[in-house]
Amino acid sequence: MVRYLVTGGAGFIGSHLVHELLAARADAEVVVLDRLTYAADPDGLPTHEPRMTLVVGDVTDAPLVRDLCAGTDVVLHLAAESHVDRSITDGGGFVRSNTLGTAVVLDACRVTGVQRIVHVSTDEVYGSITAGRWTEDAPVDPRSPYSASKAGADLLALAQHRTHGLPVLVTRCSNNYGPGQYPEKLVPLFLTRLLDGLDVPLYGDGRHVRDWLHVRDHCRALLLLAERGTPGAIYNIGGGTELTNRELTGMLLELTGAGSERIRPVPDRPGHDLRYAVDDSRARALGYRPTRDLRSGLAATVAWYRDNRGWWESRRPASIPLDRARALSYPEPVR
Repeated sequence: MVRYLVTGGAGFIGSHLVHELLAARADAEVVVLDRLTYAADPDGLPTHEPRMTLVVGDVTDAPLVRDLCAGTDVVLHLAAESHVDRSITDGGGFVRSNTLGTAVVLDACRVTGVQRIVHVSTDEVYGSITAGRWTEDAPVDPRSPYSASKAGADLLALAQHRTHGLPVLVTRCSNNYGPGQYPEKLVPLFLTRLLDGLDVPLYGDGRHVRDWLHVRDHCRALLLLAERGTPGAIYNIGGGTELTNRELTGMLLELTGAGSERIRPVPDRPGHDLRYAVDDSRARALGYRPTRDLRSGLAATVAWYRDNRGWWESRRPASIPLDRARALSYPEPVR
């Protein structure tokens, strides 16, 4: 058996990754470490699967993390706080979870001899780009406490490789979407509001551009890179579909049968980057290909939220005031 530790494995991306991992690797034994914060969903894990174990704990708990890393072959490190708007009011909490937590995981992997570590990060560390796409060689230029905390974690991972030869690689993904995403992120926030017959808050003029990646495509990329990636390297993971937030909102309106009168422009948030875009040819050279086109992926996501109203209603009030929804409407890729 090959033992995997998935930190943040009860989060949105983490839980999908656990399902993909167990399905793809018959010899996989998976330990999930998760603090079970507000965005976690332990019910989304395959708890019936004897090859999976859930440990409730914090990645900043060094003795616990070291114990879990002992005897582990591969660490997939996803544990993070990811919502930009929350980071603006709680920057210290994001540094604790994202930067200090990563330092603890890396140290534990080093002293216990873990054979492979995949540190999962975000394209937001590059900052905004007006034309072209960021390659992995671009310098980091984070614009929010969230992206700064992730950039710091990335640099720690790369430094551990250079200093100690730690077999760690870094991945940077674009915006994820799919079923089971906590309803503070743009796609599920807008979907749940539209399904409730409510207006949706669109920041500024809606011209901000994001590349969209289905969560299962992201997970397959992570497993591919865990197997074929080069330690010390950075790999961008894109979805291949860029849309303005207004265009994305239009697709969601169409898929839910709502009209454009449901859009309510709201003042832009501070430091809102205009465009993120990554060149993922390095990952593609290893065989990565996104398989889910955005329209069909969104249609399936809409169907999931229609069919699982009880799930998302239990995670937020059925009606969030528009000014509160505005503070939850900025899209991020992780967790």
